[in-house]
Amino acid sequence: MTDRPPAPSSRFQRWLDLVERAGNALPHPATLFAGLAVLVVLLSWITHAAGLAVSHPSTGATVSPVNLLSVAGLQRMVQEVARNFLAFPPLGISLTALLGLGLAEHSGLMGAGLRLVVQATPQKLITPMVVFAGVMSNAGSEVGYVLLTPLAAALFHALGRHPLVGLAAAFAGVSGGYSANLLIGSVDVLLAGITQAAAQLVDANRQVNGMANWYFMLVSTFLITGAGTWVTERIVAPRLGDYRGGAPRDELHPLTPRERRGLWAAGLTAAALAAFVLGGVLPANGYLINPANPTFAKSAFMEGLPTFILLFGLLPGLAYGFAAGTLRNDHDAVAGMTRTMQTMGSFLVLSFFAAQFIAYFNWTNLGIICAVKGAGLIQHLGLEQQPVPLMLALVLFAGGINLLLSSASAKWALLAPVFVPMFMLLGYSPELVQGAYRVGDSVTNIITPLMSYFPLILTFVQKYEPKAGIGTLVSTMLPYSLVFLGAWMALLMIWILVGLPMGPGAPLFLSR
Repeated sequence: MTDRPPAPSSRFQRWLDLVERAGNALPHPATLFAGLAVLVVLLSWITHAAGLAVSHPSTGATVSPVNLLSVAGLQRMVQEVARNFLAFPPLGISLTALLGLGLAEHSGLMGAGLRLVVQATPQKLITPMVVFAGVMSNAGSEVGYVLLTPLAAALFHALGRHPLVGLAAAFAGVSGGYSANLLIGSVDVLLAGITQAAAQLVDANRQVNGMANWYFMLVSTFLITGAGTWVTERIVAPRLGDYRGGAPRDELHPLTPRERRGLWAAGLTAAALAAFVLGGVLPANGYLINPANPTFAKSAFMEGLPTFILLFGLLPGLAYGFAAGTLRNDHDAVAGMTRTMQTMGSFLVLSFFAAQFIAYFNWTNLGIICAVKGAGLIQHLGLEQQPVPLMLALVLFAGGINLLLSSASAKWALLAPVFVPMFMLLGYSPELVQGAYRVGDSVTNIITPLMSYFPLILTFVQKYEPKAGIGTLVSTMLPYSLVFLGAWMALLMIWILVGLPMGPGAPLFLSR
């Protein structure tokens, strides 16, 4: 990592430095993922030979490890290498979106826009604004990872602050505050559907809607914004100190007439695009609405969000470039997009090995087995009539499992048939159980390399700190994870003790 001035020393800071050194002492992240893939293959053989098995909570079927050292396993690994790589979730989304953002940066639109934001916003509001924007970006699925984290780094860099401070604040809001929001998003609807199916194993008429946790998550938005701001300014910024890397930054000089002309052109283009989107999603039969599922969450806009990120970067970037004179022809535009793709080489290599590891782990059923075994442990804690310890135990369990299985919906599809019926029989509402799960699912997103966007965030970090490794990112984000966990657990405890509903028509208990 690039040398930085010593931060104020404390036991906690020294512990974070130890975490960073230990993490960065590991092999290159690509090598690490390759080694983990080999380890999963070996574990699949060992656990299969040991006869390890569990009963699937929803189907009752026996789930045992799949041996990847068998003939069928070896053939599958050989045949699906390319498919694993191409199906890696962040790959297509990130590269598509970054084409547009790359042009916007190359044309000068991003730099001029950042200077305009900085000049119009009091500096003391920049950090909470970034964290809050990260939390709210979850309504747009993965847009925060691809769009907000690099923009926040560039924004702090333009302010003369360490760019990783801005990146960390944004990443904390986007991923650590994944379940908090003022709006109802697609994840709310998806998780509610899983919860309802699990609840109907006990009560066939039980309904759970997408607003099941809305009151709790609405308050959580401000909690995470405040906690994220405090961690950024009190822990992360002092630890990182001043930036002494070599990445160029946009100086905060006044906008020139050409830049203002370019911003007007870009703004009008963005407004026209926004009008096109609104015209397609607002009418019930709009041209971006899916007739088979006429909801905003399933509209062509939401399903094709990477395409619109591309367009909102590409077209305003072109408009700015030609109006400001920074682009002369199509060759200049293509050169800007090409330069962005050149910087993504390390991300592609890292993604290749991460994709193989994640695919192998999913094939072996080891994640499912760990989750079911852990659920059994929760059942034997003897806390049935103590709602606060029981729900806090569920939070900690979900946070631990999240280090192995990063998909919120995939984990909940596995765990809900275990926990929801079990807790309903004890008198706890499915909405409360879902809320506790969501807290644990969010807080460890930012410290697990198994989170699918972790390699992308690490690539953004290495733009400013070329020697940074997994330890750099984990040690930077660990304070957020710990503070979010403590603050969110305290909120949940107070919520239960006061007896507040989790959402409209969503009480904490079934009968009291």
